[in-house]
Amino acid sequence: MGLVPTTHDYSLIGHDAEIAVASGLAAAEWYRTDIPRKVIKALMQRTDGPAIRDTAIWLGLMAVFAAGAVATFGSWWCVPLFAAYGVLYGSATDSRWHECGHGTAFRSAWMNNVVYQIASFMMMRNPVSWRWSHARHHTDTIIVGRDPEIAVMRPPDLLRLIGNFVGLFDAYAGLKAMAVNAAGRLSAEEATFIPDSEQPKVIRTARIWVAIYAATAAAALALQSILPFMVIGLPRLYGAWHHVMTGLLQHGGLADNVTDHRLNSRTVLMNPVSRFIYWNMNYHVEHHMFPMVPYHRLPALHERIRHDLPAPNPSIWHALREMAPALIRQLKYEDYFIRRDLPATAKPYRERFDLPLATPAE
Repeated sequence: MGLVPTTHDYSLIGHDAEIAVASGLAAAEWYRTDIPRKVIKALMQRTDGPAIRDTAIWLGLMAVFAAGAVATFGSWWCVPLFAAYGVLYGSATDSRWHECGHGTAFRSAWMNNVVYQIASFMMMRNPVSWRWSHARHHTDTIIVGRDPEIAVMRPPDLLRLIGNFVGLFDAYAGLKAMAVNAAGRLSAEEATFIPDSEQPKVIRTARIWVAIYAATAAAALALQSILPFMVIGLPRLYGAWHHVMTGLLQHGGLADNVTDHRLNSRTVLMNPVSRFIYWNMNYHVEHHMFPMVPYHRLPALHERIRHDLPAPNPSIWHALREMAPALIRQLKYEDYFIRRDLPATAKPYRERFDLPLATPAE
């Protein structure tokens, strides 16, 4: 099948945003695998235990690695300690921010909120802005002009994708947004999904963060050392690689402008360490279909509905080898995407390729 490149407008206030609304793709009804109400209610039950355990391990390991790195700072011994601390700061916080933002990690709302605030700061994502941004992501997943969280646009910006493995572009965007918000303003795109009543909270949070970074800078000047920033701020750069790697696999190379998460999301089976860092978000089709199922029950949800889903990638490496050639091909044919086969037991894909933006892969 011939592929004709088109131009995607990812702005939330641009032409494709108008098309998505006019065509009915915005806030559309999404396909969900049939599952008995009793079963899904049981899977959605929240509890504090697993998240308390995992959070204690996460923060405990961070404290151990940070203490060791600070104690050995200036020697080669600090390098592996900072490397481990960085992943727990700059990558594990991505999934903690995400799950606690959904309010599903803990049963107790205050626990979700505390971890959400901590993780949001470490990720340089304003907790108010991103709560509403992520709500839009789930409402309009990979709908061009509507989803503010599309990580891999078409054609892919490979320099940006590679640079974000050390946090360069995302961290810069986070700092820029913090500065704008701290000055009392929101961007035009933020104003499209953050209610007016929430906007003062965005500004207040940004100003608190500026104060924290200013205190860190003061400590660095007083000590005449970069060490304070190695503990606060810089881990968002040197520890970002794992969350970027796993985050790209969520939707990279798959379809856009569809209303079936089996077409635009990817489930990848991962090793136990990555699953702990990622808090089971590797079950990404399942999460998008049923976002109120807690992270620790996603493996059980996967087993319950796998008959209706494309086969998961068996490893991170396998998923990367599937995605990378598709991204390279999108440099020339930006409407190319991977269409994954469904098992014989699955219902057919729900496809809405009624916009001039999606052309099936060969």
